[in-house]
Amino acid sequence: MILQKMELGSFGANCYIVGDEASKEGMIIDPGDEGLAVMKQVKALGLKIKVILLTHSHIDHIGGLEAVKKATSAEIAIHESEAPFLLKQPWTLDFMPPTPPAPPADRLLKDGDVITIGKLKFKVLHTPGHTIGGICLLGDGIVFTGDTLFNYSIGRADFPGSDYDQEMTSIRSKLMTLPDATKVYPGHGPATTIGAERKGNPFINGTAF
Repeated sequence: MILQKMELGSFGANCYIVGDEASKEGMIIDPGDEGLAVMKQVKALGLKIKVILLTHSHIDHIGGLEAVKKATSAEIAIHESEAPFLLKQPWTLDFMPPTPPAPPADRLLKDGDVITIGKLKFKVLHTPGHTIGGICLLGDGIVFTGDTLFNYSIGRADFPGSDYDQEMTSIRSKLMTLPDATKVYPGHGPATTIGAERKGNPFINGTAF
């Protein structure tokens, strides 16, 4: 598997480029900004992008979506309950730039759906809490967690539409049931593992203030 991480924009959101080595088919997860830089990396990797996967619709994860869509003509995939927010965000935050309308979704995802890239298969895990339609993507011993789970932290749940209790339920039922060795690639910050988070994440082990 080809896996390249890029930290994009002023919020340092993680964009992941994933590819199948044999077929050179690929997907881009959360093109948050700098769409041209993302495409430069795609070209360097020699990939044909089939899917642009969005873990959720916040501006720091979709800022480069229009440029990447234009360059690849790949389908945009997002959870069905999150898709309307690509076209119009229901609210804005003072510390976030305004969110311009983004290209609409081509594929509406549900929990349990499978994204196929060459011989690679990734299962969609609906993990609401940070947003109503937030998802994670599980496959090949790794999980991309968007803004649901971070290295020793979790996604903010104080935004309009967020729900802390729902987020913790998502984490416990969908992520903490995975093997300890599962590698976690979050939407911000460094990678971790499910085992490390089970033991050391204060929100999960009950030590958070």
